[in-house]
Amino acid sequence: MPNYTVTVATGTQWFAGTDDYIYITLVGSESCSERTLLDKPLYNDFERGAVDSYDISVGEDLGEIELVKIEKKKYWVHDDWYCKYITVKTPYGDYVEFPCFRWLVDDKEVILRDGRARLPQHAKTRVAKQHRRKELEQRQKTYRWKEWHPGFPMSIDAKAHSELPRDIQFDSEKGVDFVLNYSKAIENLYVNQFMHMFQSSWGDFADFERIFMRIKNTISEYVMEHWKEDFMFGYQFLNGCNPVVIRKCTEIPDKFPVTQKIVEDSLERGLTLEEELKEGNIFIADYELLDGVTPNSTDPCTLQYLAAPICLLYKNIQNKIMPIAIQLLQKPGEDNPIFLPSDDEYDWLLAKIWVRSSDFHVHQTVTHLLRTHLISEVFGIALFRQLPAVHPVFKLLLPHIRFTIAINTKAREQLICECGLFDKANGTGGGGHVELVQKSMKTFTYRSLCFPEAIKARGMDSKEELPYYFYRDDGYSVWEAVTSFVTDVVDIYYDKDETVQEDTEIQAFVKDVCSFGMQDFDYCEFPKSLQTKEQLVEYLTIVIFTASAQHAAVNFGQLFLGMYPDEHFIEKPVKEAMAKFRKNLAEVVKVIKSRNEGKKLPYYYFSPDRIPNSVAV
Repeated sequence: MPNYTVTVATGTQWFAGTDDYIYITLVGSESCSERTLLDKPLYNDFERGAVDSYDISVGEDLGEIELVKIEKKKYWVHDDWYCKYITVKTPYGDYVEFPCFRWLVDDKEVILRDGRARLPQHAKTRVAKQHRRKELEQRQKTYRWKEWHPGFPMSIDAKAHSELPRDIQFDSEKGVDFVLNYSKAIENLYVNQFMHMFQSSWGDFADFERIFMRIKNTISEYVMEHWKEDFMFGYQFLNGCNPVVIRKCTEIPDKFPVTQKIVEDSLERGLTLEEELKEGNIFIADYELLDGVTPNSTDPCTLQYLAAPICLLYKNIQNKIMPIAIQLLQKPGEDNPIFLPSDDEYDWLLAKIWVRSSDFHVHQTVTHLLRTHLISEVFGIALFRQLPAVHPVFKLLLPHIRFTIAINTKAREQLICECGLFDKANGTGGGGHVELVQKSMKTFTYRSLCFPEAIKARGMDSKEELPYYFYRDDGYSVWEAVTSFVTDVVDIYYDKDETVQEDTEIQAFVKDVCSFGMQDFDYCEFPKSLQTKEQLVEYLTIVIFTASAQHAAVNFGQLFLGMYPDEHFIEKPVKEAMAKFRKNLAEVVKVIKSRNEGKKLPYYYFSPDRIPNSVAV
């Protein structure tokens, strides 16, 4: 009688173990085993972090093991169980791995394919084809699109985190981390004591200093010491938290009537303004998106205001970016003066503060929320809807959308909802942030997610012209490392362009992103299909880079790029590609660390050892 050994690994998450009955069925190409009870709850081994083996005797040879079916039945009350993987040892001594990394909830069964990744056109047996189809049919019922606000990217159909599918909820540890980190941040920043000031006028700079100095490190202390100075103001456009607004200025716009006479005292090379423009020494930051956005009016006793400034910047002879003119509104006129460094000290400082305030609103709502969180959620929902777990792209992208849908749902539930934290502490709260996303969507394109193209489109690609743009330089390095890794993986599964074209599941994934996730907006130019391996590599690089590196550059992270604790891939060539990827990332870390040595303002946001795998915070 053939004997099979089944090894089961339980997750390490809190409450991952179970006392419920666990049944397993082995489905082979020749036959299938009977429904086998692995253990009785009284003697249950399915504890958190446990790895247990069981011998199963069957009446006949099952042939090649194609599927493993897992069932969980209630003992006293249902408790969820997290299964990491199952390994089956055949009577011939072969080991077949079945990655799971899923929660078993209630009485629902889970059916696993072995860990080898396969494209849909390579599924030959009826069982394999049927399994792919049923898995996606069930996922499409579970992961549904919903429009949170008109003009937004689509999001998950869930009003609260508790309504999400169990597999994409925060595990218990992550949920506790979210609460503790939120509470710790509030405590560290004295936000509770200063919350009243977010909806009232600040009396003096000392209020700001008392909050800021709660963040104790060398960089924060240096910034606090120099924050009023023009060089620090300019530096933040290049290497601060929102380094994507500044662009090279080749022509002064009519709405910003800056002349040679106005700025000649700031020009250091003896050239005219027109000559400086031609030399590539003039840059501009335009916050036109904020024009017409409704200021926060949730507190009727407090008037709040928004500016839509334009700031002209100049690369001086020391290669520092310095502000030389600021206009706070879009339409020029006597009531909308152009502020200059030669103005009264506090007039000029307040003009810069208005620009920085506007930069904050664009950063939080557009650069951060829309262009990393919301777009990553679109990719994540489409991934679950259109790619089965056996697909190599599902295995590749899953770590990079981990907890993204959960954190976004939490944000819609607590932060950016009506009466949420945005309404209490943000000048665009009360609906202005919604307007800002809606306006931004009208200029949001697929190509703008391609890092090298986005840099070039702003005229910021020349290292010779702009030597201290570390966001650009480090971003290029990480983009190239991700591209190389994705290319290696794609080459393993796609031998030619036609293989991409014949992959019905990857085509459905791409179309779902465009037609549903981005609501088929004509101006977004997201592709509805992919024709070549090169296009597939770029698409996957965009997904990974946006969710990991780009989010890290405009936020902060805790789960590092290149680290894959859940082993969805079992193939040796992919593991070798991962090892090569980690090696390339380590070189990037080394270069960045060497460059930062001795700098008072080191830039490390793109350092791979500080880049989270996904948008999870």
